[in-house]
Amino acid sequence: MKMIADLYVRVSTDEQADRGYSQRNQEEVLRKYCEINSIEIRDVIYEDHSAKTFNRPQWNKLLQNLKKHKNKVDLVLFTKWDRFSRNAGDAYQMINILRKLGVEPQGIEQPLDLTIPENKMMLAFYLAAPEVENDRRALNTFHGMRRARKEGRYMGYAPAGYVNKVKEDGTKYITFDQPEASILKWAFEELSKGIFNTEQVLCMAKEKGLKASKNNFWRAIRNPLYCGKIVIPKYKDEDLTYVTGQHEPLISQTLFYKVQDVLDGRSKTYLPKAITTKPFPLRGFFTCPECAKILTASISKGRNKYYPYYHCSAGCKYRINSDTANEVFIKNLKQYVPIPEIKNLYITVLSECYREQTKDIFEEKQKIITQLKDYEKRLSHARDLLATQQIDASDYRDMKSDYGAIINRLELKLSGINVDEHDIDEILKVGIENLLKLNE
Repeated sequence: MKMIADLYVRVSTDEQADRGYSQRNQEEVLRKYCEINSIEIRDVIYEDHSAKTFNRPQWNKLLQNLKKHKNKVDLVLFTKWDRFSRNAGDAYQMINILRKLGVEPQGIEQPLDLTIPENKMMLAFYLAAPEVENDRRALNTFHGMRRARKEGRYMGYAPAGYVNKVKEDGTKYITFDQPEASILKWAFEELSKGIFNTEQVLCMAKEKGLKASKNNFWRAIRNPLYCGKIVIPKYKDEDLTYVTGQHEPLISQTLFYKVQDVLDGRSKTYLPKAITTKPFPLRGFFTCPECAKILTASISKGRNKYYPYYHCSAGCKYRINSDTANEVFIKNLKQYVPIPEIKNLYITVLSECYREQTKDIFEEKQKIITQLKDYEKRLSHARDLLATQQIDASDYRDMKSDYGAIINRLELKLSGINVDEHDIDEILKVGIENLLKLNE
């Protein structure tokens, strides 16, 4: 009686270009084997999936078919055992499942009689060898990518504001993707001011044309890549470190860490309640005169037209027409417009105040220098404790990592302090001109 077989032909995505693994080649070899050995072919199953597990679409269909037509098929044939599986544990389990269904799996180029106990050792080798090869390839890739990062190369798909490019010699790199890069730089600058929160800056950036999603934006403003640094993750006994990237930084390190301070709440922030345009430019700023809650705004539909109102939403019925409220506000602004005749006096007074207040910069600089010396002293003490074996090497590594990060940030802050006197007279002239048009 002729034996009946299903032919299992599998390739994974990374093997498609390999002629020895092509589906046509495998099918041709299997059909020839069946013809020589007088085996009847019931079906040919084509799989385009990894063999790391048996959670494969076509294999699951085959297994369901074998269970449905139990004892109708004698063999499942494939060219080599790595076409069947690349995981020894899963493979043994699947072989037992197939045997209970009366089906014998067999690799025609690596034939094994599994009724002979000693052949199980050979099967273990056939199954383990591809798994070892996969693990070695993955490890080599990991170390290669880690080495590239240590050399300052960015690996992977370019983040928002950058685009992947290839030089004539085949070297891959990332460069600015305009106008996305400019908008992101503007977003960093806005966040550093602490005036608007992250959601509001993202909203304004999108209005300027930013295409990054909310999640990508959050990742971007936390990513040191934008200030020219590449992160080397912690691995075994190597601590997490930062290296200077080969790409051009979008912003300075000082600006990046200033933004991190704002995001972490280490910098004082002033958050307006909302960003709105006409007819409600002051929504989120007006307070209810009756209950002191912040007024919101909406448009009411009348019989013939729509009416805009600022109103309370805390159970209070107070409301005021937005056009009226806006006019009152502008009228009040006029009271604060400087008299043009004393414009030069304003400039002189503000200039003197500026020069007086910039003395605080020197105090801030001295404060940072003192903190630097303190943490450097702590690090030196920890090194002495390690040398005298009073602490473990792991404890020293933790302290070195913590203190090193703080010292790096303090040094960046110190480098960002400019103690030179600025000539702000021209800036003041422009500023005062704007102040004279305050109500406009």
